[in-house]
Amino acid sequence: MSTTRALLALVFLLTSSVTAWAKPQAGRFLHYAQVSAAGLPAQRLSIWLPPGYDKGKRRYPVLYMHDGHNLFDLAKSNFGKIWAADQAMLAAMRSGKVEPHIIVGIAAPEQDRFRQYLPKSAYDAASAAQRVTMDLMAGGPIISDAYLAWLAGPLKAWVDTAFRTRTGPRDTAIAGSSMGGLMSCWAFTARPDVYGRAACISTHWPLASPGAELAADPAKVALNRSWFSDLLGSPAGRRLWMDHGTATLDAVYPSYQAAIDADVAARGWQRGRDWQSQAFPGAAHEENAWAARLPDVFGWLLQKD
Repeated sequence: MSTTRALLALVFLLTSSVTAWAKPQAGRFLHYAQVSAAGLPAQRLSIWLPPGYDKGKRRYPVLYMHDGHNLFDLAKSNFGKIWAADQAMLAAMRSGKVEPHIIVGIAAPEQDRFRQYLPKSAYDAASAAQRVTMDLMAGGPIISDAYLAWLAGPLKAWVDTAFRTRTGPRDTAIAGSSMGGLMSCWAFTARPDVYGRAACISTHWPLASPGAELAADPAKVALNRSWFSDLLGSPAGRRLWMDHGTATLDAVYPSYQAAIDADVAARGWQRGRDWQSQAFPGAAHEENAWAARLPDVFGWLLQKD
């Protein structure tokens, strides 16, 4: 272990508290509270280690997921609903097409969620009128640039030191829904040196309040093109999943997603090989809907090369 990584690990442990529990044959959980991160509110982590981790020397790919408080434990969730991400990973593993992954869930900081997840590139490229709505929803300065720097820097360095991981982009994935979908897409485009796979689920392409119209706002489509499509680049072995439902807030997304899909295809990404964009008729904007399709998301996104 390098001196820098050793110091990172020490600082991380000194600024957090950890609890752990295991489920027989179902992996082991570690929970870290009050994790310090430069320029951010205190962060919380829930980490799932797959079955067999504690008995061998194997190294594992890693999946980072936003809204970590809603991934595993009903008692910690916002709405009494969870993604059941560990169960989805176990299902994907049983298919034989997906290797076991370590899952690192990063909890959203409650009232700071919007300003932590709104891509800074989108905010910087927005018009003055667009920023008015963003600023009202943010309630403070946008801090997603600090969040991404922490995710791709100190957090990843600590995870790669504390656990037996495979560290390259093809073995490092990021996923989230709604604003977390935006953040995942931004991390994927801004840091291709770190993240080689991303799942942007029910992505909130309207960026702020979508209004009542189901048709995409041309100004927001142009803004998404400036921060996402123009930064996407060629596939280069990367893999991208995008999707949406058609009910509740997700009813706003199809026209926005269609514009994104056209841009991705125009940049040489081959649908089914490099990227997927799926619609789930009747699916609402909530955790049970995301949990229902998460095994399919993992099954495609994380499949062995």
